[in-house]
Amino acid sequence: MRESAMRECPVCGASNGPTDDFCDNCGSYLGWSDTPTAPATPTPPPQSTATTPAAATPADGPTAGGPAAGGTPVGGTPDGGTPAEAAVPPPATLQPTTLQPAAPQASVPKASPPPDSPPPVSPQPDSPPPVLPAKAVVPRPVVRPVPVEDDAAGAPCPSCGTPNPPDRRFCRRCASPLTPRTTTPPLPWWRRIWPLRRRTRAGSGRTTRFLVILAVVLALCAGGFLLLPAGRSLIEDTRDKLGKSKAVTPVRMEASAEVPGHPVGDATDGLSNRYWGAPGPGASVTYTFAKPFRLVAVIVTNGASTSPEDYAREGRALQIDMEVTTSHGRKVVKKLTLTDKPGPQTFPTGISDATTIRLTLDAPAGLDGGRYLALAELEFFQRS
Repeated sequence: MRESAMRECPVCGASNGPTDDFCDNCGSYLGWSDTPTAPATPTPPPQSTATTPAAATPADGPTAGGPAAGGTPVGGTPDGGTPAEAAVPPPATLQPTTLQPAAPQASVPKASPPPDSPPPVSPQPDSPPPVLPAKAVVPRPVVRPVPVEDDAAGAPCPSCGTPNPPDRRFCRRCASPLTPRTTTPPLPWWRRIWPLRRRTRAGSGRTTRFLVILAVVLALCAGGFLLLPAGRSLIEDTRDKLGKSKAVTPVRMEASAEVPGHPVGDATDGLSNRYWGAPGPGASVTYTFAKPFRLVAVIVTNGASTSPEDYAREGRALQIDMEVTTSHGRKVVKKLTLTDKPGPQTFPTGISDATTIRLTLDAPAGLDGGRYLALAELEFFQRS
């Protein structure tokens, strides 16, 4: 277990083992943090290469101007010769060093400094060079390294098979998630339709849902059974209004009473100047048809004629009780209320499978003076 060999994540700063290639905390690649950054070393300023000439050293002999050993005066020879004859050394000269490789120049001799002068002071190499002020940067928090074992034993990675410690979330070799989420397979199309789109789970109330669905189906069936006649009647009435109608003629008619000269057949002959005469209220007539049909409407022309003069000459029935018998034996009764004026009056009926129609005259008007009830015309219409 070596603390110095740990690898720090360049993204989040977390500590990782020396053999980890990806961060355990964020899954980032750790290869960028392999090479440590070398500390910056300040560059020393350039030093001058000019050499300082050494001071002239006095000769081992007597000093110039002093008496020489053996009594020989300075500036002369032992044999009393002239000073010119003696060998005098040339004065020492400085050799300047050229700092820049420029054009060659003649060397200028410089006087040597006195022997007791101190040498020039050169700048210290440790002093940093001057720099410009920079923008202040907040230092990043330092993460303390935590020792990590090099040899980790744990579950292998599902992608590359590298063993990882149990507490890792990403593989240290390939950064694959060590605990991948299980993907739920998609539902079939018929399970995505309401109310079957809910996923069935163990103990999720399958029996309760079945009972609720069964109750809903039974309620719909009962409602349809109860509302079927009303719904059917609504549909048939719509078809009556949108469709066309045609007249239907009965094959047989039978009256309970009639006035001589005005038989019941005059009420269905198609002529409005002839009428069926009844002696008084309560007289009825029954019409029978060849086959069942949808009775759409009945048109009644009351009185003796459509002209106003002839209309008031006889009595009129202001109400007719109509009883329709269907092919199933069901009887439908309607009251037709007439207005006391000449001309045809239309009454919509909307009765299906009609086979027999019975009309009874009631509410007489204008029967004084020996008059009788007159009914000029009756017309029955079926849906074409």
